[in-house]
Amino acid sequence: MIDIPARFATPAVLIASNIVMTFAWYGHLKHRGRGMLFTILLSWGIAFFEYCLMVPANRLGFGAFSGYQLKIMQEAISSVFS
Repeated sequence: MIDIPARFATPAVLIASNIVMTFAWYGHLKHRGRGMLFTILLSWGIAFFEYCLMVPANRLGFGAFSGYQLKIMQEAISSVFS
């Protein structure tokens, strides 16, 4: 198995997490004919997978980066990729 250093893996997983979250935020707009409950459940279902990426990325990165650095990195990624 390839051992990727946290300083490279963390941003990559955070980018993937952000892409998934963008679908949770805006993907439901394709289903405008559906009710609000469906929309909320669909968004939450997609967001679940975002958290499945975000949590491991933060745990992996918290040693190579401080908590503040992880948050700044996540916000920068959100600004660039959303």
